[in-house]
Amino acid sequence: QVQLVGSGGGLVQPGGSLRLSCAASGRIDSIYTMGWYRQAPGKQRELVAIISTTGMTNYGDSVRGRCTISRDNAKNTVYLQMNILKPEDTAVYYCNFFSQNGAYWGQGTQVTVSS
Repeated sequence: QVQLVGSGGGLVQPGGSLRLSCAASGRIDSIYTMGWYRQAPGKQRELVAIISTTGMTNYGDSVRGRCTISRDNAKNTVYLQMNILKPEDTAVYYCNFFSQNGAYWGQGTQVTVSS
């Protein structure tokens, strides 16, 4: 059974940085895209960043220029480096892998930006 396990969330002050990680346990064949989404209370889940197998990236408008997504295919792991964090970045962050076997979601990791 495949599970995505995210880590790296927590409480950070405005202007600070965090690095999220998400690794897959179990076998996943042919992962196409890896990505991060977030959901704040009372809001819909939104795209944060996504990366293809060739390294092409796309970012949500609200984080573009402040976040960098990367992946390690050998480790089936995706990373999200977030800088210059703002209170409005507070949300639960979910990793997502889209593969030949289907789509997988992590359990979510809380990021809170507050002074």
